[in-house]
Amino acid sequence: MKVSKNNAEHYVWGNLCDGWHLVKTDELSIIHEKMPPGTSEVRHFHTKSKQFFFMLSGQAAIEVNNVITLLNEKEGIEIQAKTPHQIFNKTDSDIEFLVISMPPTAGDKIIIK
Repeated sequence: MKVSKNNAEHYVWGNLCDGWHLVKTDELSIIHEKMPPGTSEVRHFHTKSKQFFFMLSGQAAIEVNNVITLLNEKEGIEIQAKTPHQIFNKTDSDIEFLVISMPPTAGDKIIIK
């Protein structure tokens, strides 16, 4: 079956950010996410899941192990399990990106305060 934001399971997270589950299995999660200007996720890590963030539009700032990297459209970054990270939209426009997680991150998120 063809899948897109139009027919995928939708959820809201953080400060009015959106996510759409494009693939949601026990082995793999692919989520299309949208973050409005000035939003961010909480700093966290996953004990088992490794992730790949891939920018579809806009520019994200992503902090991985205390190093900030700017990701532009058509750029990505892999984050290994147990690695602290946080994504930010520091721009004036929405950003959209894919988050690919293996295994899925449900129940595997440790928030860092």
